[in-house]
Amino acid sequence: MNNVILIPLSAGDREQFILDNQEAFNYGALEEFGLRDNHFEEDGQIISCKTIEQSILFVSPNVHSKGIGYAAWCEVEKLHPEVKVWETVTPYFEKRNIHFYVNRCGFHIIEFYNSHHPDPNDPDIAEHVDEQFPDGMFRFEKRL
Repeated sequence: MNNVILIPLSAGDREQFILDNQEAFNYGALEEFGLRDNHFEEDGQIISCKTIEQSILFVSPNVHSKGIGYAAWCEVEKLHPEVKVWETVTPYFEKRNIHFYVNRCGFHIIEFYNSHHPDPNDPDIAEHVDEQFPDGMFRFEKRL
């Protein structure tokens, strides 16, 4: 397994981190939709700065399939042994994410948000998610 060390994001790296994160998310969307994509949160980006700031972990497409994401996830769990239930969401089309969370990290798909079943914990986002991901989002959970 790869050795990964997680360090706090410094203020000077914040802008580049956000740009790199947006590149990673755009990569997945372009793989699925090509240039016809219109699933943007803001200014041609699949994921907004606000969303990135709320969910800060990602792996660059340049290093996919090298075990780095899994090693990073293991470190996150080690840093937070007090967490007994982890949750995340991903768009229906992100097959790499679905594989990663379910097959590599041990999450379970527990809910499918869509126009007929919006996220009950965030009803204000229902319209936004429906516009950006009209085919829905999976919610994953991992219980330790």
